[in-house]
Amino acid sequence: MIVGTAGHVDHGKTALIHRLTGIDTDRLKEEKARGLTIEPGFAYPEVAAGLELGFVDVPGHVRFLHHMVAGSAGVDTVLLVVAADDGVMPQTLEHLQILTLLGLDHGLVAMTKIDRVDAARRYQVREEIHALLAGTPLAGAPVHEVSNQTGEGVETLRDHLWTLASRQRDAPVQGGFRLIVDRVFTKSGAGLVVTGTALAGRVVQGDAVRLEPSGITPRVRSLRRQHRESGHARQGDRVAINLAGADVSRDVVRRGDWVVAEALETPLFKRFDVDLRLLDTAHSLKHWSPVHVHLGVARYSGRVSLLEGQHLAPGARMLGQLVLEEPVHACLGDRFVIRNPGAGVTLGGGVVLEGDPPRRGQRRPERLAWLAALAECTATAPLDLGPALKMGLRLRPEGVDLRALARNANATLEALVESVAALGGEMLESREESRAFSAETITALQDRLVETVADNHEREPSMLGTERGRLARQTIPQLPEAISRELIERLIERGALAAHGPFVALPGHCATLSEADETLWRQLETHIATAPFQPPRVRDLAASESLGEASLDEARIREVLIACARLGRLYQVRRDHFYTAETVTEMATIVQTLQQEHGRIRAAAFRDRIGTGRKLAIHILEFFDRVGYTRRVGDERVIRNADMWQ
Repeated sequence: MIVGTAGHVDHGKTALIHRLTGIDTDRLKEEKARGLTIEPGFAYPEVAAGLELGFVDVPGHVRFLHHMVAGSAGVDTVLLVVAADDGVMPQTLEHLQILTLLGLDHGLVAMTKIDRVDAARRYQVREEIHALLAGTPLAGAPVHEVSNQTGEGVETLRDHLWTLASRQRDAPVQGGFRLIVDRVFTKSGAGLVVTGTALAGRVVQGDAVRLEPSGITPRVRSLRRQHRESGHARQGDRVAINLAGADVSRDVVRRGDWVVAEALETPLFKRFDVDLRLLDTAHSLKHWSPVHVHLGVARYSGRVSLLEGQHLAPGARMLGQLVLEEPVHACLGDRFVIRNPGAGVTLGGGVVLEGDPPRRGQRRPERLAWLAALAECTATAPLDLGPALKMGLRLRPEGVDLRALARNANATLEALVESVAALGGEMLESREESRAFSAETITALQDRLVETVADNHEREPSMLGTERGRLARQTIPQLPEAISRELIERLIERGALAAHGPFVALPGHCATLSEADETLWRQLETHIATAPFQPPRVRDLAASESLGEASLDEARIREVLIACARLGRLYQVRRDHFYTAETVTEMATIVQTLQQEHGRIRAAAFRDRIGTGRKLAIHILEFFDRVGYTRRVGDERVIRNADMWQ
């Protein structure tokens, strides 16, 4: 169990920890000279076997409030310290507000310096404390009256804390390893050491890890957890890691960086969707207000974008976005605090919901509903992703992107797939995609695919079918094509669609021309057949007076000829130059005869046989090359596939 102190400056937090543990947490020369805690200090007293207890002593002075936020990371129990002579002070209130924003809801209170006041003052301060805690997660917390000078009440407080530690049960380890770096130093004979709180996962000596944001992947040479040598560390531990690697140096890691499992795929982002709450004591917050964001143990500059209005009232909650000036690492459920960069006062805070939100549609009702479901997931510890999965299965036609959710929540894909199955959902997967849908959604999507194919048959009767990629883009453009293709394959397997190479069609569909196209084709066929080896091109047909008004539309003629080519009546030998299937077969026979006579096909000989110019003869031979009937060898050709036009 990690106990974190909180309270106004000079209320005796460091002295109380010294009394409880015998350890002085002020390690800096400046701290000892000034009698003032500047950076978080740590104490790990000797306790009974199987019992783990540590203390985090955070600064109380307003100038070091960002260190107080940093020191609160990984704390299980809050020890709020209030001096009996001063009573509740400004930093007492601000610390309590920050603890609430950070989700710390278990704790107790120590009223220090009772040796300086009488019983009436004790009672007065006790009432102040109860009033302060009313309406907060620490309401009703026990108040211990102690003196750091005489030791009065310290033993009772120690027994209480040790009893709480004995009841503490390790939280289940979730996700990949994540540690916030709060100290970086080099140690003679060991090299680089980083310390911090493990927020998730587990790490073992010898593991490969990744430093964020640098991306360097060192190896864990050795570990200390709770200030003791260990071969492993887990979620909730205070950890010191000795890192080894060719690129590892003091220059590549700093306070506020992260040490994460090498396999953890969570990228760095500048923009995050968040669930934001403004303090009752803050002024109304405008959309796009500049703020300082305390996330992990680092402070970033950025702005707040509100998603549900232009102003956030004091004490109110709203979905929003943090837009930072530099990319950072964060996952679903990470807590943050925002402060006014000019006045230096705490405005509010909240919880990270999702990184890299879409640039469009950020305020659509369905998008806000998804964010609200993610916010509901963070209401419990550990995270319960059930609300997001239920909402996504019920309301998202594009399904739930499980790989993206796994990255965002630092969860395993396997665990999410199991949860989807438990909720009655179905999976559609490809090499790079894993989407979850309700059975009703899959049925609706498949019905839309079949309807689109039917509509295409009606509009394009000469088409053999609809190409799979085109069908996916027409029907479900918001889905990755690979997932849409999986839906199409399911329809083929059950016989709702028939496959014709890359095309799909309704069972029994026969490609044919429409009545109008058939009428025009009969007119065009006569002209094409009059000069079988040198038929008129589209522009020539359009200029033919014998076709009447239909001939005036070149695009219309081309459309019908292409439709006939799809039906196998014609071949487009070159652009806008169509030959009947019978003529192509006859020319293929001529090519075969030339090879039998001469062993090779020469362009001049072929030209003489069909009676055209050399240029057109070469175009026809190049067509045979393209379709695989012949192969060019120098300036001659040989037949590659003699059975093609048998």
